[in-house]
Amino acid sequence: MTTARDRRGRLVLLTTIALLVVMVLVSLMIGARPVAPSVVIDALLRPDTSLADHSVILTQRVPRTVIGILAGASLALAGTLMQGLTRNPLADPGLLGVNAGASVAVLAAITLWGVTAPSGFVWFAFIGAAVASVAVAVIGSRGADGSNPAKLALTGAAVTAGLTAVSTLILTTSITAFDVFRYWQVGGLTNRGLDTVAVVVLPILIGAVIAFTSARGLDLIALGDDTATGLGHSVTRTRTLGIVATVLLCGSATAIAGPIVFLGLLVPHALRAVVGGDYRWLLAIGAPAGAAVLLAADVLGRVIALPGEVQAGLVVAFVGAPVLISLVLRRGRVTL
Repeated sequence: MTTARDRRGRLVLLTTIALLVVMVLVSLMIGARPVAPSVVIDALLRPDTSLADHSVILTQRVPRTVIGILAGASLALAGTLMQGLTRNPLADPGLLGVNAGASVAVLAAITLWGVTAPSGFVWFAFIGAAVASVAVAVIGSRGADGSNPAKLALTGAAVTAGLTAVSTLILTTSITAFDVFRYWQVGGLTNRGLDTVAVVVLPILIGAVIAFTSARGLDLIALGDDTATGLGHSVTRTRTLGIVATVLLCGSATAIAGPIVFLGLLVPHALRAVVGGDYRWLLAIGAPAGAAVLLAADVLGRVIALPGEVQAGLVVAFVGAPVLISLVLRRGRVTL
């Protein structure tokens, strides 16, 4: 039987997918060199790199658009998972120390191995994010109470603080590291090719599958651990799988786009005001919504400071902050 919530969820999902399609087209059109929609379609169907417009679309805008889709969807899914696992609608994927771990690894790549190109940071960022997240998960799950949300959050804060101190120490003692790292740190979609995407496609797909199959478990955890256990559900299993998915998704997104903050917090939190707390719809709609939001931020960053650009990570934080504040102030509209 189809409920009113399901009908609304389908409508919002279709609308979000349509919005994402529009943003993909806009992302391929807009920039320092505007391109007509017909040229974009022609470049995709009948590519000719000898034409300047086709070359710009295929070598620059297609890679950053693909990266925007993957990173935005991954961060939104990771944020939804973390909010469900911790029963906190203001939780963020950074809770697992993902950004801090990736930052230390990138700094190590710069100072120890002389890596200077963003495309060279991919494996370092992914491994650093994964190691930090696993450390938080393992430490936070020790003890009689297992993966307690509060303990997980405190462990994440402690690990993040320690890794941030290491990053700061390196940055204050190495001018070279600071010059290279500051560009990666703000988060963006430029200067990355499709070769970087190939590294993270599989982890993102695995993480997304785990996330979508965890929807039912997240709905039960929202009722409380005791209630979920009483209904025959393994809370520990869902939390473990959720953490694994978060590591894969957020680690991959950070590896290809840098530590873009706030997106994983904003998207699921905003969707709750529209579709409620059903994780089937929060996850299904969150993926295209996150992708659309990051592409929109990237496009806006291209045009607000011509002839230069503002990185997408800065735009997301600047525009998203007042939106989130307004959602928080609308009492009674956001539930978990």
